[in-house]
Amino acid sequence: MNIHEYQAKELLARFGVAVQPGAIAFNPEQAVYAATQLGGWHWAVKAQIHAGARGKAGGIKLCKTYQEVRQAAEELIGRRLVTTQTGPDGQPIQRVYIEVADPFERELYLGYVVDRKEERIRVIASRHGGMDIEEIVKTDPNAILQVVVEPAVGLQAFQARELAFQLGLNIKQVSRAVTTILGAYRAFRDCDASMLEINPLVVTADDRVLALDAKMSFDDNALFRRPNIAAMFDPQQQDPREAQAAEHNLNYIGLEGEIGCIVNGAGLAMATMDMIKHAGGSPANFLDVGGGASPDRVATAFRLVLSDSNVKSILVNIFAGINRCDWVAQGVVQACKQIDIKVPLVVRLAGTNVEEGRKIIAESGINIIGAETLAEAADKAVAACRGTIAAPVSIH
Repeated sequence: MNIHEYQAKELLARFGVAVQPGAIAFNPEQAVYAATQLGGWHWAVKAQIHAGARGKAGGIKLCKTYQEVRQAAEELIGRRLVTTQTGPDGQPIQRVYIEVADPFERELYLGYVVDRKEERIRVIASRHGGMDIEEIVKTDPNAILQVVVEPAVGLQAFQARELAFQLGLNIKQVSRAVTTILGAYRAFRDCDASMLEINPLVVTADDRVLALDAKMSFDDNALFRRPNIAAMFDPQQQDPREAQAAEHNLNYIGLEGEIGCIVNGAGLAMATMDMIKHAGGSPANFLDVGGGASPDRVATAFRLVLSDSNVKSILVNIFAGINRCDWVAQGVVQACKQIDIKVPLVVRLAGTNVEEGRKIIAESGINIIGAETLAEAADKAVAACRGTIAAPVSIH
């Protein structure tokens, strides 16, 4: 789960990380009022979306007057911002963050991720921060500093000091940077975060070290014990299909292909997508109906897949273990009767009660393209998408 910048800064501030004064606004009038209350002579008006690279996309505007603040808010609120991280459709801007914009002398980078190979938290830092960090990493990998945290003792003060000195900070700045590095680590650990990025971490002329931007993601499986973080979720930043899938305990991710996928099991879903690509097609989605795929859930899965206008064929690939093929077959039949499915449908069933499942579909009178293996199913789904299979045949 992702949260907005202003929410991430609120969390970081609770752990001692220094941030600039700021306020959220949902319309231009609130933006101007926030600027007057914050004081100062310069302000940054920042679009709040669940994606980075906002600066290059025009999502951050520096203002010197209240009129400029109003104009910036009018230009941002209500539009969709397209960045290198959002995809071509962008994300909607429904609020902006007004922040005091003080001058700074240096931009640094600070990040925390879960290194799954090492089973440790990895701290990543660089003397170079800001909008060009991705390019810097490619051209100068040695500019990246890393610390792997031992979970038994956590990030130690001496490790934070070494990192601060490697960033080229002076004595006064090092002390404040250590507070920031340790505070951000505690926020990452105690909030069950999966990613924390402060870019840029800036150093001012009076030796302050400030988190000028913040981006946080959290482990969905831990949200049950973090209700305060779960409450920060903004469903309007999520694909509506993914939100609908979550309500039915389905795992759905929309893609840009033409072959809809309905599969049980994340690994099998990935293999199905790979086979579609191998057959020359392109998957329209990742959809895992899980181990307990009841007829209602399968019907819901069909609705999700068909809500994508790009879908030209559907591949149902079920390998039943905990699940049962007859349950899935009932769901397929129910979906076909309830929903007007106008695209070719390929079904491959294997595993528990497979014969019963195939019998249910065969006796339903519904035209379905049958397949025995995953490779065959992928080939037929691609052919159906391209219109080279003239008419579906009943599964046998």
